[in-house]
Amino acid sequence: QLQLVESGGGLVQPGGSLRLSCAASGFTFDYYAIAWFRQTPGKEREWVSCVDRNGHMTFYATSVRSRFTISRDNAKKLVYLHMNSLNPDDTAVYYCAASTRQCTSYRDYYADWGQGTQVTVSS
Repeated sequence: QLQLVESGGGLVQPGGSLRLSCAASGFTFDYYAIAWFRQTPGKEREWVSCVDRNGHMTFYATSVRSRFTISRDNAKKLVYLHMNSLNPDDTAVYYCAASTRQCTSYRDYYADWGQGTQVTVSS
């Protein structure tokens, strides 16, 4: 059974950094593109970033480009999201998701999701 588990969220001050992890199990990890989405109460789930199957291509939403870095370790079945220069607008529950398609920001193309990890940016 395909499973994704996020970790690494927490409370951080504006300007700080966090590293989120997404641990995968139960499927052939390197067949899937992995994306990060985030969601705040009352808003649509927003695509943040995606890494392709072999980690060679990465994609970012305009709001996080140059501040966030996505990477993956296929041997360990892990995907990371390094987040720098965090600001209160980055506060959200962050989810990782898997797709057998190429990287896309289209939420419906991701069939499998983790349970999310809360990131709160506040002084």
